[in-house]
Amino acid sequence: MTKSTEEKAPPKRAPGRFKVGDLAVYPAHGVGRIEAIETRVVNGEKHDFYIMKILENNMVIMIPTWNVESVGLRDVIGEKEIPKIMDVIKAKRDLTVDNQTWNRRYREYMDKIKTGSLYEVAEVFRDLSLLKMNKDLSFGERKLYDTAYTLLIKELSTAKNSDEKTVVSEIEALFAAGAE
Repeated sequence: MTKSTEEKAPPKRAPGRFKVGDLAVYPAHGVGRIEAIETRVVNGEKHDFYIMKILENNMVIMIPTWNVESVGLRDVIGEKEIPKIMDVIKAKRDLTVDNQTWNRRYREYMDKIKTGSLYEVAEVFRDLSLLKMNKDLSFGERKLYDTAYTLLIKELSTAKNSDEKTVVSEIEALFAAGAE
């Protein structure tokens, strides 16, 4: 799946219209909660900011409300998108990328993670999972694998309103079924 597939899903709200308590996804950091909307003076001008706390690590991010679209802040995927994400993970893929150097793969995967698209994150997770079955991952690839895994599990469990262990089991079952 590509980014265009994701864009076909109707947005839950107009971009930039989050309110306190909403869950949202910040690219490469994952699911967070809008803790506050504050006005701050920056360079002599007043600006409104979303104060977002990332659920995974409690990191706090200030996002200018007028800059939401360009930074990629978005809603958590809807339940209807979950099977599509699982399809991306299940998709068989020939590891032709294995011929690339690890640092080129790393750059490509990092670019995908930075898009903020869960489809792209799922592709990185799938590709690195398959690669991991055949060889040891480099340190950088292992870090990317861990990042993609965390982003994927956290958002899927949030979207499904279920615990992370359940989502992990479902994803492991996809790989077990693919190995048969």
